[in-house]
Amino acid sequence: MNIEHIITELEKADPEVYERMSPRRKVMQQFARTGRTIALSALPLALSSLFTKAYGRGVTAVSDVLQYALTLEYLEADFYTQAVASGIIPAGAATTALTLIRDHENAHVALLKTAITGLGVTPVSKPTFDFSAGSGSGNGPFKTVFTDYSVLLAVAQTFEDTGVRAYKGRAAELVSSKDVLTVALQIHSVEARHASHLRSMRRALTGSTTIKPWITGNDTAGIGAAVQASYNGEDLTMQAGINIVGINGTSISANAASEAFDEPLTSTAVLAIVNPFIKS
Repeated sequence: MNIEHIITELEKADPEVYERMSPRRKVMQQFARTGRTIALSALPLALSSLFTKAYGRGVTAVSDVLQYALTLEYLEADFYTQAVASGIIPAGAATTALTLIRDHENAHVALLKTAITGLGVTPVSKPTFDFSAGSGSGNGPFKTVFTDYSVLLAVAQTFEDTGVRAYKGRAAELVSSKDVLTVALQIHSVEARHASHLRSMRRALTGSTTIKPWITGNDTAGIGAAVQASYNGEDLTMQAGINIVGINGTSISANAASEAFDEPLTSTAVLAIVNPFIKS
């Protein structure tokens, strides 16, 4: 589904849509123009959810959501920018993949800042990050993140896995608009493919058969306790009140049942996860 088409159809259904979102038409017109040139995979969930939130909440509430999203996008954009510049990523496919992700994250930042400014609000400043996860000490569990390629991939995997769960955590807010929900789920699926690709990169690098393209139980795929919060709750085997393990007499195991679904993360949980990576 094309984001420009959604905007056009929304205009037809509600000619006052721009005024609902902001007294300034230019912010959404700019969003529409930008959507023509940026891949759907580069559109953050926060911008998709802007449509639904604008109908039920005021400008302050909308900007709060966008500011939250901008902080997370600053984190990822800064991480991948430093990663690509580190000089430790092997030439070829690895550099191509991480450079593309870097460009997506920087596009997210640009779009969010445009939307926030259009609402008459000043975008939150970019924090100073500590990608060692040392809360500013520089001596956290990932202190070699930009000198050890395997550690770099481990941190990238954690960010992407967390992002997938964060997307799912916001999906319920979009149920009143099927078009926007469709876009959000499409973006969610692309983010999941990013996470899967990074896991495959780690598997190829380490030769470990225990690193899978998906999350098994609440396993960190060998990264360890420092990122456990990103995976807690993923071992759930109940879906819609039904236990998937051995369902209808099948041999489905607990691991297989947990692998079949990603579990949502709340905003509070996501912020707690990223807090060690923020210096100030």
